[in-house]
Amino acid sequence: MSSYDAVDTATRVLVLNSGSSSLKYQLLDMRDGSRLAVGMVERIGEKTSRLVHTLPESGGDSSDGGSSGGEGGRERTGRFADHAKALEAVADELAHDGIGLDSPELAAIGHRVVHGGLRFSVPALIDNGVLAEIERLVPLAPLHNPANLLGIRTARALRPDLPQVAVFDTAFHTTMPEYAARYAIDTATADAHRIRRYGFHGTSHAYVSRRTAELLGKDPSEVNVIVLHLGNGASASAVAGGRCVDTSMGLTPLEGLVMGTRSGDIDPAVTFHLRRVAGMSVDEIDELLNKKSGLVGLCGDNDMREIRRRIDEGDERARLAFDIYIHRLKKYIGAYSAVLGRVDAVAFTAGVGENAAEVREAAVAGLEALGLAMDAKRNTVRSGEPRIVSPDGARTAVAVVPTDEELEIARQTFALIGEDRPAIA
Repeated sequence: MSSYDAVDTATRVLVLNSGSSSLKYQLLDMRDGSRLAVGMVERIGEKTSRLVHTLPESGGDSSDGGSSGGEGGRERTGRFADHAKALEAVADELAHDGIGLDSPELAAIGHRVVHGGLRFSVPALIDNGVLAEIERLVPLAPLHNPANLLGIRTARALRPDLPQVAVFDTAFHTTMPEYAARYAIDTATADAHRIRRYGFHGTSHAYVSRRTAELLGKDPSEVNVIVLHLGNGASASAVAGGRCVDTSMGLTPLEGLVMGTRSGDIDPAVTFHLRRVAGMSVDEIDELLNKKSGLVGLCGDNDMREIRRRIDEGDERARLAFDIYIHRLKKYIGAYSAVLGRVDAVAFTAGVGENAAEVREAAVAGLEALGLAMDAKRNTVRSGEPRIVSPDGARTAVAVVPTDEELEIARQTFALIGEDRPAIA
């Protein structure tokens, strides 16, 4: 039986998210979306690496004698010299639990790839041509695509017979019209250097916008949603009938909302000013705007819980940082309300969006003219389930929808291999 024939009976998908020195993974059963295993390897290539492996659905065990990694989990430390050694260790952990990479129930491996440019508007079955194109896009995502390629090449070497799929962070945003995606600079220069708005967090925006429609009891094609993905990285999107028509991140993830360490929107001339007047190099400005700005630049903290604690103690720097963060959120809610014309829901997601009731309340406050209102009691309820936190009868629903990028990657991977089985190049 070939690997493609096996897809008919195989129901599991391994999702890999490869970073420069880390490898996150989840094994999901696509019959019900349950997680059979979750884990990560960190500090790959360093003197001491660490692997944490858990079995969230079954409870797992720690009978291998390794130190505990939490309930139902195991932890291994040692040196994993490269991604190949890290993935081999992951395969060993999965095999220990009887769910190894050689299992006939494994249908495919799905890979998160940050940048797909304009070519990849949907997931792609990985062959040599797809690999070459992902590599060609490295200048647009120099921190992410090389790491993603490492994970893909490692997994292909380990299971060359298995279908492997690339799911792109940028894909969901390729439906933006040209007038939303283009910057107002010389067209020839923009085209020569592929300068345009690509957007990121697309897998999350796709999942959350669809789940929001389900929460409203409607088909995604009938619903207009503003999605606010608020984590350490943050982005907004305007989704009309299931299609992205605008998003806040641009050529890179730097543009848009105030983030944990990124500035978000800024006058481009600030960079010229810092170069000419402060004598800062391009690399220094890059580090300033990406790693020393946003909330951490404003008040020294990028943890919203700590910022709220400081506000409660009367810290004015923390208060100003919070107010700037909220002001930018309001601007995007208003702008995307204008872009969409009709907004059925505003959905908050990711770490801050799902857990910081104060952020949700402040972002909506004063926007009653847009049909937005908050039910204080509903908003303060903690839950891992999608929920409406606006009052009954509100013209525009306010929702909290926990994101699940791994499940979305697994679903897209499973759907693709079920409909398309060409030979692997």
